[in-house]
Amino acid sequence: MLTFAKECMRISSIIYIMVQKKKILLYNPKAVFFDMPLALLAIGSVLDSDKYEVIIVDGRIDENPMDRIQPHLKDALCFGVTVITGAPIKDALEVSEKVKGLAPNLPLIWGGWHTSLFAKEPIQEHSFIDITVQGQGESTFKELVQHLDEQLPLKNIKGITYRENTTIIKTPPRPISDMDKMPRVNYDLIDVEKYFEKKGKRQFDFISSIGCFFRCTFCADPFVFQRKFSAISPVKMAEDLAYYHNKYQFDDLNFQDETFFTYAKRIEDLCNELIKKNLHFTWAATMRADQGERLSDEVWLLAKKSGLRRLLIGVESGSQEMMDWLKKDIKLTQVFYCAEKCKDLEIDVIFPFIVGFPNETPESIEATVDVIKKLSRKSAGFQTPIFYFKPYPGSQITQDVVTNGYKLPESTKEWADFDYVGSSGPWVSKEKERFFEAFKFYMKLGYGKERGPLFYLLRKISQWRCKKDRFKFPIEKAIINILKPEKQLS
Repeated sequence: MLTFAKECMRISSIIYIMVQKKKILLYNPKAVFFDMPLALLAIGSVLDSDKYEVIIVDGRIDENPMDRIQPHLKDALCFGVTVITGAPIKDALEVSEKVKGLAPNLPLIWGGWHTSLFAKEPIQEHSFIDITVQGQGESTFKELVQHLDEQLPLKNIKGITYRENTTIIKTPPRPISDMDKMPRVNYDLIDVEKYFEKKGKRQFDFISSIGCFFRCTFCADPFVFQRKFSAISPVKMAEDLAYYHNKYQFDDLNFQDETFFTYAKRIEDLCNELIKKNLHFTWAATMRADQGERLSDEVWLLAKKSGLRRLLIGVESGSQEMMDWLKKDIKLTQVFYCAEKCKDLEIDVIFPFIVGFPNETPESIEATVDVIKKLSRKSAGFQTPIFYFKPYPGSQITQDVVTNGYKLPESTKEWADFDYVGSSGPWVSKEKERFFEAFKFYMKLGYGKERGPLFYLLRKISQWRCKKDRFKFPIEKAIINILKPEKQLS
């Protein structure tokens, strides 16, 4: 009888705790890519699960996100949105305004890249946004939730901007936190299978480091993280990956780090751990060309043996002079060294390029075209996507072009219409844009992995076109667009 009474009391305690849990609502805006919402998973995982129930709603996964959000509003402590600059801002604004209309007293928080660059503007322009978060969010959000729960003043929380009556207050920045001290990310906060389904493959997303030591002038990372870097140690990372692999049975792992190969010894130790644990999955990551050149032959082989299938190595320009102006701090010889290594080891590579920088010369563009051709001919596993330069807020080049008269969007709504992937910027003529649109298409068709009798003929024609730079009357482009329509990105 006594045992039964104790069990009843235990169950009652569990029910009481569950009832008392406060809900933390987090939203990922609509976009056209299906990477797992790593930022929301990270901030949701640092909260005390005995006190808070974290609910992540993803506009890319949930067909009617407001239908999922609305039932939880009455029990929510706050509503958080992760925001990147560009098209996703539109959905972030629409959902935020609806939430505030339904729950006027609910604190509404924006975080992510956009608010790290524009801390005050979203609050100044939109009364339904109460707080923005700058930089790395885990520790900041944990403190913020605690302060909101206990109704404490926000002034002592580093890394936020908030409205107090009619005044906008920005607190001092928060240094990067030690990634090794962060708890294991709880992917059960999302339905992992739905992301596999959307991707069309069992690819798991993971981030093992934050920040970047380097100073590229077209990138906002130096502004946001002040050229600092923190990473999870190899042993801890391997333990976490083994846990996730056993639980979610993924085939491929996509590291979302800015510069995954920053420390060669870290990579060597991780590869050894993956092999030791007998984890059978492939993986993809980012690498700078100088990091690849410094990597020993043994570590290259070790990475391949542990499952490395693809690298992303930013080149940006085929002109060394332009590279130096961009402060890439790499050499073209290093790019080709990595290309040869990856060709020999049968590792695929994405080599992104950017054209249309301010004051870019015809000679620089010609050099870029030449390097793209050389890399593409080396391996069918090499991709050379070409992007047009768009001034990303926070970067050094953007500051320079604004000083010289270029007008950036002046409001949060205008940034939602700023297209990063579509048409070229003002430094590329229409003629040059037409050339690059055709060049991109025929390079991909001529040197990509598509196979089959029809593609054989098209590939040969495309290779001839690229060799001679003859892109008029693109009949093949029309045929391919019918057979395999190109996805629209934003």
